[in-house]
Amino acid sequence: MLVDLTVAIPTYNGEKRLPEVLERLRICCLEAWQLAIDKESFRLEILVVDNNSTDGTAKVVQAYQAHWPEEYPLRYCFEPKQGAGYARHRAIQEARSPLVGFLDDDNIPAADWILAACSFAQSHPAAGAFGSQIRGDYEVTPPQDFHRLAPFLAITERGSQPLLYQPHKKLLPPSAGLVVRKQAWLESVPAQQIFTGPTSSNILPSEDIEMLSYIQAKGWEIWYNPAMLVDHKIPGWRLEREYLIRLFRGIGLSRHVTRMLSVKPWQRPAAFLAYMANDLRKIILHLFKYGLRVRSDLIAACEMQLFVSSLISPFYLWKKGYFDPKQY
Repeated sequence: MLVDLTVAIPTYNGEKRLPEVLERLRICCLEAWQLAIDKESFRLEILVVDNNSTDGTAKVVQAYQAHWPEEYPLRYCFEPKQGAGYARHRAIQEARSPLVGFLDDDNIPAADWILAACSFAQSHPAAGAFGSQIRGDYEVTPPQDFHRLAPFLAITERGSQPLLYQPHKKLLPPSAGLVVRKQAWLESVPAQQIFTGPTSSNILPSEDIEMLSYIQAKGWEIWYNPAMLVDHKIPGWRLEREYLIRLFRGIGLSRHVTRMLSVKPWQRPAAFLAYMANDLRKIILHLFKYGLRVRSDLIAACEMQLFVSSLISPFYLWKKGYFDPKQY
């Protein structure tokens, strides 16, 4: 099997998280190398994209580079523009392979993740991108009914068979554990996206959904590949109310763009009204179902925040200057 893959790890202040990811990737790389029939066709590299870290991230990578096998080099680059979107664009520019697999610094891939990714790419040449099966590795026990929120934290378990994401279903995989064909990215994704990823001063995520929407709109297939297993480490603070409410507010406020990217320009006025009506319907039904518990029940509160933020998304984005109102 041909192995030609760049595994990119965008990271911000990942000094304490990176070692576990790199240790597992060392195992992944060794397994792929040992099973490669033709060593001449084996091209694999690990690329750490330091997204303007202020801790010892660079020193951690340097320490690993000193003892890293040369058959699958460990590279490092620094991206000064803050935001995961900028880091992923930099990874595409730096990658030397036609396939780029993205792992966050809290993603622990299974030992055969690289082999599963390369095998799927070869058997699905029309796939512009395909995501992993992502299981949650929680530091503390999640609250009751957390499964309703889990997909928004990049937990993706959609069965044991590959699944093609259909454009009309408005569902796409997260960037964690995602493999993208560099060709699909370069011919589909603009150099400057509308969203660049959340930072300390920006709560809007969805830069990954925006990116995949461009790729899908160009006719490339987007898949779920359950053979690519990833454990996503979820620290306790990511299950706290303050973090979750902020997360769902940001997701909701970004929704107008991600909704409209797959809608033809002439259909957008009608789609705008339809989405607003549907958001209002969800808010009313949610209030009817939960009543006063919509504030005390964490899961219900997050869902309400998502519905309300989705409703006001077009007005918020217009006010903040995110897009030309003639376009959306």
